[in-house]
Amino acid sequence: MLSGTRLEQTEENRIRHEIPPIYDENSRILILGSFPSVKSREGQFFYHHPQNRFWKVLAAVFEKETVPSSIEEKREFLLTHGIALWDVIASCEIRGSSDSSIKNVIPNDLTPILEKADIRRIFCNGGTSYKLYEKYLRGVTGREAVKLPSTSPANAACSLEKLVLLWNKIGLFVE
Repeated sequence: MLSGTRLEQTEENRIRHEIPPIYDENSRILILGSFPSVKSREGQFFYHHPQNRFWKVLAAVFEKETVPSSIEEKREFLLTHGIALWDVIASCEIRGSSDSSIKNVIPNDLTPILEKADIRRIFCNGGTSYKLYEKYLRGVTGREAVKLPSTSPANAACSLEKLVLLWNKIGLFVE
C-alpha cells in the first residue's frame, strides 16, 4: 500500500510544459530555459515573473530603450531579432519553480525548430538548462550549446550589468 501512495504522489507532481515555442524561419539562435516557473505557467508565457531579468537583458543586448512588456511585444521582439525561445523539458516532476527539485524529465523535441529555422547557435539560460540539454538533447541534435548565466532572480551573484555583458555574445549570431 505504501508504494501505491508514493506512485500517486509522483504522478500528482508531474507537470507538462504547455507554452508553445516561439520561432519562425528567420530565427538564427535558440535560447533554452529549463522549465517554466510557476509565474510563467500561470501567465502562459516565458519569463513571466517580474523579477526575472530575461527581458531586461535582451532589451539591453539589442540596445532597446523600452523593455517589452506584453506577451505580444515579447513575441514580436524575439522574432524581430531572430531569436527562437523554448525550454529543454516537456514534462517533469517539480516543486514550485525550483530547478533543483526537477526529476523524471521528458525532454522537448527540438526537431521542428531546427528543421524550419537556420539556427546558428543554441544558448542555455543557466546551468540547469545547460546540464539538461547536455544530458537529454545534445546527442539527439548533435549540436553544442553555450551556457549563459541564469537571468533568474535566484542568481543574485550576477548583476544586471554583468548579465548584459555576458549575454552580449548572442547578438553576433543573429545579424
